Amino acid sequence: MASFIVIGAGIGGLTTAHALLRQGHVVQVYEAAAELREVGAGVVLGANAMRGLAQLGLYAAVRAQGTAISRLSLCDEQGQVLQTADPAFFARQIGYDNLGIHRAALQRVLLASLPAEVVRLNSRFERFSETSRNITAYFTDSTSVTADALIGADGLHSLVRRQLLPQSQPRYAGYTCWRAVVDTSQLRLPVGDSYEIWGSKGRRLGYVPVGQDRAYWFACLNSSMPRNPHFQAFTVADLQRTFADFPAPIPALLALTQPAQLLWNDILDLPPLPHLTYGRVLLLGDAGHATTPNMGQGAGQAVEDAAVLAECLAKNYELPAAFRCFEQRRLPRTTRIVNTSWQLGRLAQLENPLLIGLRNLSMRLLPQAISQRQMAWLYEQ
Repeated sequence: MASFIVIGAGIGGLTTAHALLRQGHVVQVYEAAAELREVGAGVVLGANAMRGLAQLGLYAAVRAQGTAISRLSLCDEQGQVLQTADPAFFARQIGYDNLGIHRAALQRVLLASLPAEVVRLNSRFERFSETSRNITAYFTDSTSVTADALIGADGLHSLVRRQLLPQSQPRYAGYTCWRAVVDTSQLRLPVGDSYEIWGSKGRRLGYVPVGQDRAYWFACLNSSMPRNPHFQAFTVADLQRTFADFPAPIPALLALTQPAQLLWNDILDLPPLPHLTYGRVLLLGDAGHATTPNMGQGAGQAVEDAAVLAECLAKNYELPAAFRCFEQRRLPRTTRIVNTSWQLGRLAQLENPLLIGLRNLSMRLLPQAISQRQMAWLYEQ
């Protein structure tokens, strides 16, 4: 058995800790934050991610905290359907639901089922050094730890990746986003329905059920510059005015949102990397393949990473061979997801009325069977 240092206690880091511990490896997760606060909004775990959680013995605990998504309706700003996806079709194919869940609830489940000593908080990673036999991580409090391998699961702005690839920087997608999770019990929304509107002028808004009569909504607007001061100052009232002409239940969702619930950030991703493994270092989750959220695969791909890493370690006794196996299986898939999601975002955020009309017409005319075949690769592994 091997020893692993995992940098980052997000979804990828915690899921990887589970995967490694199940195989008897020695694992220590180091997290810069002094506490794991319940922050963030909603995430979607596709059936492919739920399958990965099942492989790690986590399916039932996670499934109990969310809502299975049974239908995804994509509409224009008049509420006319452009396309209806049937997530249950893929759920039937591979035996697992697509799940909407609050990010904090997912993190809570992953953390609660780990031994208490596995995660060390308030440990800010600084750098690593590597020899032919092991790797040492150094922290800002002057402590260090040595193990057989290091896994960078420290997110889009990964310090592990920065040491390996200083030139690799996050990429701004050209639009910005607000999010919130609200109590929707008074709205009586159809159970399991997810809804997204592609409007005019680069406006987009959608929602996903995340369990316990709550929904996660997101609203995107184009911005020529990142960290736009105009959008930094946006309030719930500003969003209500911006999306006032969107159909129900959008105005009601915004009306239910309290200022303290509102989260805002620019949409960024990571241009695909040439490698995910570098000697005794492996990049995982957003540290290795951060994607825009247009395909609902960000968190799910981190879960898949953990499951595939476990499979590769089970098949390969030597760490270098296991890491190469991981890269060979994951890099083509994550690269395709990053690139496809980027292009989908550009399509969703169109502003030209003529191009919007052509886009909407082509989506209406596309048979559902063809749409399902086009997306089937997402649920493969």
